[in-house]
Amino acid sequence: QVHLVESGGGLVQPGGSLRLSCTASGSIFSVNDMGWYRQAPGKLRDLVATITKDGRANYGNSVKGRFTISLDNAKNTMYLQMNSLKPEDTAVYYCNAEIDTFARRIDSWGQGTQVTVSS
Repeated sequence: QVHLVESGGGLVQPGGSLRLSCTASGSIFSVNDMGWYRQAPGKLRDLVATITKDGRANYGNSVKGRFTISLDNAKNTMYLQMNSLKPEDTAVYYCNAEIDTFARRIDSWGQGTQVTVSS
């Protein structure tokens, strides 16, 4: 059994900052690539950022220069530092991870955390 738990969402004013966290726990042998995705009401789920186990990051065009993804391999935890937030960043943010358990490789998703950018 593997779990991804996100935290750090909330309400913030335009131009503000938030930091999201995602921690993987359970019967984990190895956590491989991780990423953040978001889904706004009535829209498809979009890529925000991904990061490989060795720290190579990739960002969606709409967040480049404003968001930073990082990883603490020792804690199986991924972070998303979000700066200069805009109302269009409002969405449910989901954590995703490719995880090797002792039995198989799985693609795991968190339950999501709401980010609302509004004055």
